[in-house]
Amino acid sequence: MSIEIANESGVAVDTDAVLAVARHALDEMGVNPLAELSVLLVDVDYMTELNHRWMGGDGPTDVLAFPMDEGSVDHGPGEVSGSEPALLGDIVLCPEVAAKQAATAGHTAADELHLLTVHGVLHLLGYDHAEPDEEREMFELQSRLLAGWRAARAR
Repeated sequence: MSIEIANESGVAVDTDAVLAVARHALDEMGVNPLAELSVLLVDVDYMTELNHRWMGGDGPTDVLAFPMDEGSVDHGPGEVSGSEPALLGDIVLCPEVAAKQAATAGHTAADELHLLTVHGVLHLLGYDHAEPDEEREMFELQSRLLAGWRAARAR
C-alpha cells in the first residue's frame, strides 16, 4: 500500500500514526494492496480556501476527501483486480481544526486526527453520511476500525 503524507500545516503531527491508521483502515476494508493514497495536512487558511472552492463552505473544515474515479477503486476480494494500482485519492486534514474539535470532544488532538483519517478513507471508498442510514453505517464502521487499530497498537 503506497501512502504519501505531507505535513504543510506548521503543526507538529505524528505522521507515522496517521499513516498507520490509514493503512489499518484500508487493510481492514480489503482494499487492493497496490492502492495509492495521499494525505495532506494543511493550515487553517488553506483548508478554508479548499472548503470554499470545493464544498461551498464558509471557514475551515476538519477533513476533505477527494476520491479519484470510483471505477478505479478495488473495493476488496470480491472484485477482480488488475495489475494496475488503484488511485484512491487524497485526504486533506487540518490539525488546528482537529485540535479545537478534540478539546470539545474531550480527547487528544492526535485521537481526533486518527478519527478524521479513517473518516476520510471511508469517504474515498464511497461511504457518506448525508442520510441517517448512511450516517449510522459509516460512523459504526469508523468506530469499529478505530477500535481495532487502537487495540492492535496496545499489544
